Amino acid sequence: MSGSPAVVLLSGGLDSATALAIAREQGFRCHALSVDYGQRHAAELDAARRVALAAGAHEHRIMRVELAGIGGSALTDRAIAVPESPTEGIPVTYVPARNTIMLALALAWAEVLEARDIFIGVNVLDASGYPDCRPEFIEAFAALAALATRAGVEGRPCRIHTPLIGWSKAEIIRAGTRLQVDYAQTVSCYQADTGGRACGRCDACRLRRAGFAAAGVPDPTAYQGL
Repeated sequence: MSGSPAVVLLSGGLDSATALAIAREQGFRCHALSVDYGQRHAAELDAARRVALAAGAHEHRIMRVELAGIGGSALTDRAIAVPESPTEGIPVTYVPARNTIMLALALAWAEVLEARDIFIGVNVLDASGYPDCRPEFIEAFAALAALATRAGVEGRPCRIHTPLIGWSKAEIIRAGTRLQVDYAQTVSCYQADTGGRACGRCDACRLRRAGFAAAGVPDPTAYQGL
């Protein structure tokens, strides 16, 4: 596979699958990185494996970071219920410092690969108010990366690509559909079952379902009870 190397953070969800497809379209040799951080279910990691294979990623790695030991989020602490109706403020599904940690892992791997590009599928419009999905955060992390790495201080700083950051969910789905992303292989639900079927009630499910409707694209999601 030709092209410059790039590290692509791949959760197994709709957004990261689209970001991977965009990176491939731009000609990058994609090294997909998923993180097992102690999330509620492993279905999204299974989805990440499928997506990486289908997208033709050059390599796919799963790294483990034990964020469940820290807790503080409904996604890492089963004692905290996943909200099934809209809430005000930053919801309990926010995982403290998750994107900071994941980008740091991607940055470290990128330096080893001599890659100058990292892709992450953050989105500020449909991010449920998460602070680590904002452009300000990405800009600050890029500045940190330039100071914190050998590549950066030697004048080869890593670029953080956020191709979806200002798109609606419908725009993301239309772009992915054009790039032939098989969204039936992705898992976005915060509380999917062991088979990867979505609950249809959490914030991630509501945003995903509304996005397909707005895009005019049939929703291929497998829902529990259907």
